[in-house]
Amino acid sequence: METLENRCVGLEQEFFLVDEDGVLSNRADEFLARCWEAAKTAGRDPKSYAPECARSMVEINTPPVYSLAELSREYLTSLELALDAGRELGLRLYPLATYPLRVDPAIRDEIHYQIQARAVGHERFLHAGRCAGVHLHLEVAKGTVDPQTALSYDSEKDAREELLNLYNLTTAFDATLIALTRSCPFYEGIADGTAARTALYRGDPDLAPQGLYTRLQEVGGLLPYAISIEELVEQQFARYHAWLEALDRAGVERRLFFEMGGSLLEASSWNPVRINRQGTVELRGIDSNYPEMVLAISALVSAAADRVRRERLIVLPREDLQVFEVAEDALFVPDFEYLNGELFNAAITEGTESPEVVSYLDSVLRFSSTDAESGFEALKSGGRYRTTEAGILRDFASPVSSISEERGLELVREACDELEKQVISLRRGSKATEAARAGANGD
Repeated sequence: METLENRCVGLEQEFFLVDEDGVLSNRADEFLARCWEAAKTAGRDPKSYAPECARSMVEINTPPVYSLAELSREYLTSLELALDAGRELGLRLYPLATYPLRVDPAIRDEIHYQIQARAVGHERFLHAGRCAGVHLHLEVAKGTVDPQTALSYDSEKDAREELLNLYNLTTAFDATLIALTRSCPFYEGIADGTAARTALYRGDPDLAPQGLYTRLQEVGGLLPYAISIEELVEQQFARYHAWLEALDRAGVERRLFFEMGGSLLEASSWNPVRINRQGTVELRGIDSNYPEMVLAISALVSAAADRVRRERLIVLPREDLQVFEVAEDALFVPDFEYLNGELFNAAITEGTESPEVVSYLDSVLRFSSTDAESGFEALKSGGRYRTTEAGILRDFASPVSSISEERGLELVREACDELEKQVISLRRGSKATEAARAGANGD
């Protein structure tokens, strides 16, 4: 799939910064300064490299692009520059969603981080400095999103319907992203069998009561489908007021939130699916991972979004449905009670070992596989779904519940090696493909 139905797509990925031994490093500012300098020299946007909430984390993002080939090229070029900058400083990028050993994050003192920490509780907020994710942006028609009201009623009816259907589609994708992108099985030295980042960042009253947003699911958990545009807007306002009330309970003056530019959409920056003020539907439930997996997931989601747009499908939840199912002009998806209940629990615990998760994933891939060169073949091998987490666990002789410091550091270095290896390999493949296309076109 080469084009994206005249809509942009973009990526953001968070990384941990480590030294050459694999030990976590708080030198993010020094690293970013080197990246900014190198980006300017190379004629690239320095804003592609950004700080994160902890001084041991950084974010690398792509500009908006119109094809998956372009997305891959921009993503890998940005990564290559960052890896080179790190090498000059004796630093490496660790790409998985959780650092396997104990972490005491040095949280930045910017006001927006401090407000969030006070609202959810400092100890809970530390999970944000221990979890790294990937954010995928799907553009909607320009002028559809309004930062103050969520949606512009001056926009075209078709544009508003596109936003609604993409929002519901990406909500229905939630368990797909949890199950397929599970990356590191260890969190603070422990492997308890759950998808660690999802459990501790998103939180869950039963599976992860200590999670970051367990007590504030309105702004950190998955929200229900919206059956109409009006319901979608109401949902954004309900989330906004839930956040303001959380500030009140924590004794945080609302004016601090407003003074830092807080608005309707800024109050909902942490849900797995959200409307972004930049005019995108943003998917935030993806584990930080290796480039091969990040690009494959991007291709899968983009293919599904493309089909919904191209065929003008209405995305509707249906009671008692456990898979994706197309009928005439509608894509029927699992109802929210099942999606965010039984299916979520299966995805976060058993993952791709769960028969019901596998049936659901099969239906998602069937729906999205409308192109012979889909770009997401890496998600499945030999009839089984592949995950980074499963690959790591295969290296252990028996099921493990904890990891030693020595083995944890070894795992970190191996992950850094694999990241660098994949960037080289995928860059080489991308250049070969571009050369072949240029030859075919007589350029």
